Parts: sequence; C-alpha cells; structure tokens
Amino acid sequence: MHIRPAAPGDLPVLQEIERAAGAPFRDLGMDRIADDAPPGLGALERYRRAGRCWVAADERDRPAAYLIAEPVDGALHVEQVSVHPRAARRGVGRALLAHAAGCARAEGLTALTLTTFAEVPWNAPYYARLGFRTQAGPDLTAGLRRIRAEESAHGLDRWPRVCMRLDLRPGGAAPAGPPGR
Repeated sequence: MHIRPAAPGDLPVLQEIERAAGAPFRDLGMDRIADDAPPGLGALERYRRAGRCWVAADERDRPAAYLIAEPVDGALHVEQVSVHPRAARRGVGRALLAHAAGCARAEGLTALTLTTFAEVPWNAPYYARLGFRTQAGPDLTAGLRRIRAEESAHGLDRWPRVCMRLDLRPGGAAPAGPPGR
C-alpha cells in the first residue's frame, strides 16, 4: 500500500470503502451505523480540494482505505478513517494516521484529534493502543464540543462515544503501536 492524495475519480470508491467498512458494525448490533450513508461526493470533494483527503492505494493504485481531516482548534481533526475489510489488520489505518500526523506537524498543528465509539474494539481501544488518550470535560476544546454536539444531534450517542487526542512531538513518529485495523 502507498498513501497519496485522493484524486477526483477516487471519491465514489471512497464511498464504497465506507459502506464496506461499516458492515462489521452490524455484528455488534449497531445496524444504524452499518447502514449510515457515507460522506457525500460534495463533502469528499471539499476535503480533497483542501488537501485533506488521503487514500491508501494497492499495487494497482486502487484505494483500499481513506482518511479525511480538517484543522480544529490547533489540531488536525480526523473526521473519518475507513479501511475496506479486504485490507484490514495490515496496518493500513495506522499508516494513514501516521501520514496525517506528518502533514499536521508540517502545518504547525500540535495534535491529531478524533471522536469514536468507546466500546467498539476497532475504535477507541485501537486508538488507545496507538497512543491516543481520551479527552473529557475541561480538556475538550470549543471545536470538539461542537463536533460532539453535531454527532449527538445525528443520533450517535445511542452508543458511548469519546473524544481522543494524540499529541504530536516535532519530528517524532506517530502514531506508534502494533499493526492496526
């Protein structure tokens, strides 16, 4: 796999990746998450044009995973990272996060942040293994509080959710940890 910026023609493939990556939520009784629509092409294009949509592509340059992010309160907020099940458990998500961390550092941003499901094994527990730590209460920035309010309005609080942060050291490698999902 190699990581590159998403191309316009990749965007429908990213929606397919999102649908496939959502399917395992059904096994946890989270059918609503499994059935949730992927980001629209317009939203994906906005991330792409901003230079904040990256894909992990296979040897034939076909996307197998993607990450979209935006700056929020001095950090790069990972809005979505999705890996197609055929590429899962090979460190692809971790590589995308490391790439995003490098881009964040280059822009002078101090951390990666994200919101995720607290009890889904490939969500918060996975990110914790990579060095992310849970943020709550006074640690939440205004931007993260806004994001959580939007998620709550979208019905995501039906399952426990958390905000997480990975502080970035200048020149340091992040995220670390075992091969991921």
